[in-house]
Amino acid sequence: LARIQTDSIVTMLRELYPDLHFEIVVAMSTTGDKILDTALSKIGEKSLFTKELENALERNEVDLVVHSLKDLPTSLPPGFTIGAVCKRENPLDAVVFHPRNCGKTLSLLPEKSVIGTSSLRRAAQLKKKFPHLEFRDIRGNLNTRLKKLDEKEDFSAIILAAAGLKRMGWENRIGQLLGPEDCLYAVGQGALAVEVRAKDQEILNMVSTLHDTDTVLCCIAERAFMKRLEGGCSVPVAVNTLLKDGQLYLTGAVYSLDGSDSLKETMQTSVSYPHQNEDGPNDDVQHVGITAKNVPGQAQEAAENLGVELASLLLSKGAKHILSVARQLNDAR
Repeated sequence: LARIQTDSIVTMLRELYPDLHFEIVVAMSTTGDKILDTALSKIGEKSLFTKELENALERNEVDLVVHSLKDLPTSLPPGFTIGAVCKRENPLDAVVFHPRNCGKTLSLLPEKSVIGTSSLRRAAQLKKKFPHLEFRDIRGNLNTRLKKLDEKEDFSAIILAAAGLKRMGWENRIGQLLGPEDCLYAVGQGALAVEVRAKDQEILNMVSTLHDTDTVLCCIAERAFMKRLEGGCSVPVAVNTLLKDGQLYLTGAVYSLDGSDSLKETMQTSVSYPHQNEDGPNDDVQHVGITAKNVPGQAQEAAENLGVELASLLLSKGAKHILSVARQLNDAR
């Protein structure tokens, strides 16, 4: 999947810059790829899928790195920035069923059916919604997880991001799409990010043409929400965003590990601002790690403020307690 995502970015850049030579030099495994016998939420490393790649960027071995935006922490190490956020693929979660359950939905699965997911966010929401099901950790890349599902009898179904399945050309495996009423998605899910050196103006200017304005604004709001909550993959935090007629709507939620305790709110703001040519230092203002020169600065600010305000609202209603209990319980598991 990482290779397919990188290839898609390089293809776009080659079309925009036919005179430049792009080379995919490094295919490297990250800590998150190597530790497959432990739940993601237990490894406790925020830069699980990014650190090795950033080291290569810092050493000038590579000029840009392609990530799934949901893997990138809300605070990047000094010297790095997200220079492009591409048009978002479907951000929803998808259910892939064991062949014996083809044609079913989660609600129709027999009592005590086991569902595989490595995400506390998915498990917390779905435990509450489908109390007759059991949820168990499943790790590995998409190929590995689908193989575990198909070739063993351990799981009745697994939950994956619809975007990854679509990029792999496996849309036909999606048995059920989980809408916001069933499962809010992860911050940044479905969007690809291009990380670059913050001071490398040439590369920054080049990749910034890939920015999708709507996706940038939605993801800034989501990342600001997550950052204010100090959430990571060790706590269940979920979002849903909608940009319509210049209004950005953000729904954000926090959950206890079993989903029994939760807080959910929605807020909106206007992001309808003209683009002004802001010469000088304002050019490189980062909003939760994203540098988007071609997206109106006021709109980015409004999106970031929306995320912060929504998180502050949840915190005022007790979100900190829910998350700290979730974190402690997860650490003790």
